[in-house]
Amino acid sequence: MNILVINAGSSSIKYQLIDMDTNEPLSSGIVERIGLTDGVITHKTFVGEEKKTKEVFDIPDHTVGLKRVAELLTDKDLGVISDPSEIQVVGHRVVHGGESFQATTVITDVVKAKIEELYPLAPLHNPANLIGINVAEDVFSKATQVAVFDTAFHSTMPAVAYRYAVPTELYENFGIRKYGFHGTSHKYVSEKAIEYLGKKDAKVVTIHIGNGASMAAVDGGVCIDTSMGLGPLSGLIMGTRSGDIDPSIIFYLVEQKGYSIEEVAKVLNKESGMYGITGKTDMREIESCVVKGDPVAKLSYDMYTYRIKQFIGNYAAAMNGLDAIVFTAGVGENDTCVRSMVCDNMDYFGFEIDEERNSVRSGEIREINKEGSRTKVLVIPTNEELEIAKQALELVSK
Repeated sequence: MNILVINAGSSSIKYQLIDMDTNEPLSSGIVERIGLTDGVITHKTFVGEEKKTKEVFDIPDHTVGLKRVAELLTDKDLGVISDPSEIQVVGHRVVHGGESFQATTVITDVVKAKIEELYPLAPLHNPANLIGINVAEDVFSKATQVAVFDTAFHSTMPAVAYRYAVPTELYENFGIRKYGFHGTSHKYVSEKAIEYLGKKDAKVVTIHIGNGASMAAVDGGVCIDTSMGLGPLSGLIMGTRSGDIDPSIIFYLVEQKGYSIEEVAKVLNKESGMYGITGKTDMREIESCVVKGDPVAKLSYDMYTYRIKQFIGNYAAAMNGLDAIVFTAGVGENDTCVRSMVCDNMDYFGFEIDEERNSVRSGEIREINKEGSRTKVLVIPTNEELEIAKQALELVSK
């Protein structure tokens, strides 16, 4: 079975066509700058000799972009299938499922209406996700359309973890609670960790750190807490997002300094985090500044890793134990300095990092702790597209 995975953003579409008999991608790519005359499609194929093509042309909307993807997938030279009907299932990443969707779901008109109802909880993501669904229904009309929700993996959190200490009517009437994000990634790497450890009841903390970042406490495969909340702003320090702050800062900026709510939202979402401290978002650039002795860059790394340490402690307490921590995503998989600093001075938790192992780059799951360490430190490359495809396949095969 061939499953096409689509992750539609407001001005982009990421896609990957996966052969579920081998779990290997046949093709992947990204449509960028949708809505502009100089839109870009970068398309790769992995059947036989790997091929790559890049096209720049007018992409006024998602429909034009996705129709071109279908053409590329079936192209005589660059294609991997002969007809769009060979795609039996399209799996869509949908960021917010609220309390309505706690599992992967076949998309119907009712499901689409509910995704639209949830726009206020994810105004930057759910509208784009729904556009991708509507366009895919037209372009791949023979395929079953399936929604995989970022929030679903975290739906197992107990009320003690997901409720906020605000008036109950805010929860009951407006759904004000913690939902969490990056659930597809946390599910994928936590399952890989449990399989690697050979311990079904393993207590694992997963650390998904890229430009966006979140952590999860996973006890025996079940998520019991996560660092992001109602939206993706809370928790860890991120590329441009502040992570946890004192809410009084918002009141101060609005009431005392004359900021509008829109300006505060822009500051906290787009001008804070590592960018707010250093003026840079690329961790490689910031690390280079650390090596050169830049005290601001060093402070940013200290703050970034200190916050991760705090959540490890929180989650070890919540699970009453810890078997392993898992680093994943762009920074987690590639930044040796971050991993080293997180594990430094954490003897109480049984972390003993092996710097030689830590320095090795690999696309495979690996331990970077010393032999005999009480707690495993794992690096596991995430594969959200494959996880979406697997969940979609499991659903349609029932």
